[in-house]
Amino acid sequence: MRKVRKEKVLLPEPRPTVLKIKRRAMTLILRESRIHSCGCYTTAPIRKGTRVVEYVGERLSNDQADDLYDDVPITYLFGLNSGKHVVDGYGVAAFINHSCRPNCETDIIGGRIWIIARRDIERGEELTYDYNLFDGEEDAPCLCRAPRCRGSMYSAAHLRKMTRARAKAARGPISPLSGATIGSF
Repeated sequence: MRKVRKEKVLLPEPRPTVLKIKRRAMTLILRESRIHSCGCYTTAPIRKGTRVVEYVGERLSNDQADDLYDDVPITYLFGLNSGKHVVDGYGVAAFINHSCRPNCETDIIGGRIWIIARRDIERGEELTYDYNLFDGEEDAPCLCRAPRCRGSMYSAAHLRKMTRARAKAARGPISPLSGATIGSF
């Protein structure tokens, strides 16, 4: 019987994602973030207005996403303008964290979601954009530590909507005859 010698297979070190943009290489890396878990950082300066990276993933209806991620606390879903679909993100852009004072913004150009530099970004800086979450009732605390942090990843408009709904619920139901709150007599 012949003995087969097993050799250790060494996997190559993970390589950073290199994006070629207008004849200039930009390297984005993933590493531990002070904001949340893992973040996306640049190893080269980025100029204001540069398309940094595309947010890619499978397009799902909101119902499909709810079915898939109903009991999952962390997702990488990017809500589209229609409010009816999301992109289930994967790749480097899915690790760009939220900040109330972001250095990037998102835009849909030609049906593709781009992360774009809002200002010049220095080498080594973590990339961030304002998630402006617009649905949900549970807390979505912000951990960005920006000077004017909202304290939430929800948009300011959605926070106002939630505050009004909670205030209305606290007042209780209205009596249809007198207009008075039931139980306030």
